Amino acid sequence: MPPPPPIRLGPPHPYLKTHGGKVATVHLFDWVVLALLVAIDVGLNLIEPFHRFVGKDMMADLRYPMKRNTVPVWAVPIYAVIGPIIIIVGIYMKRRNVYDMHHAILGLLFSVLITGVLTDAIKDGVGRPRPNFFWRCFPDGVPKYDNITGGVICHGVPSVIKEGHKSFPSGHSSWSFAGLGFLSWYLAGKIKAFDRRGHVAKLCIVLLPLLLAAMVAVSRVDDYWHHWQDVFAGGILGLVVASFCYLQFFPPPSGEQGFWPHAYFEHILNPEGEGQVQSTTNSNHHQSLSGGPVAMEMRSTGQESLDSIEEGRRAR
Repeated sequence: MPPPPPIRLGPPHPYLKTHGGKVATVHLFDWVVLALLVAIDVGLNLIEPFHRFVGKDMMADLRYPMKRNTVPVWAVPIYAVIGPIIIIVGIYMKRRNVYDMHHAILGLLFSVLITGVLTDAIKDGVGRPRPNFFWRCFPDGVPKYDNITGGVICHGVPSVIKEGHKSFPSGHSSWSFAGLGFLSWYLAGKIKAFDRRGHVAKLCIVLLPLLLAAMVAVSRVDDYWHHWQDVFAGGILGLVVASFCYLQFFPPPSGEQGFWPHAYFEHILNPEGEGQVQSTTNSNHHQSLSGGPVAMEMRSTGQESLDSIEEGRRAR
């Protein structure tokens, strides 16, 4: 009688319905930290920023006209957060990998919220006046200065004056590069932009979110809400944080495993008994950890799953 065929120990596919609760529970503390970051950022926007000294001789560079925002404040979270989330969810609908969707959304939110806290903390600490500070301070165009120090004596609306001391760095720029920069990293991994096959079209797709973020940053200078140094520093800050947050959850896009997050490969190689025959003795468990036949079969199946992913097929 021929021996029975070997048992395939492939992990179950991580759908939202079957694995969503488990993934969210494992990262419950991370979601609590996100809520804490939101509270901190709200507090930073409520406190009064440092009022840097502004003298009469400094007003020559601060008399730019008051203009409306080309990109409204309410639009920033739409294109920098909601837009990327829609793309991430769309990829989940096609690939059905809850690890990818959860970690991408979590990394995106960490990127924008860490950037937001850093940006607002620096704004409050630096207190640099905006290019249109003159009209915020003197809305009627009649300046008034201290006779001794030569400092401004503002008689404008307090909330408008408060906002006038928040020029450095640019929040629009930092948020844009944090959210859209993360999206660029994410798309680079999904379309394998750096597979060394020379597909320039893939590179254009990766650079498109960064171009949008750059145009938002340029609009802040055109609207006279920021100096060029503000948007440059904000853009660098957002992009650096986005890079750290992406690489916390995903391998580099140029790597062979750059398609899925780290946690998914852990799920493949160490599925923790999901859909498998469980060992009931410590000796068998030790054997699986030390390279026995069970571990070899798991690694073999995991590699086949990875190969299937690389070929664009769903792991079975």
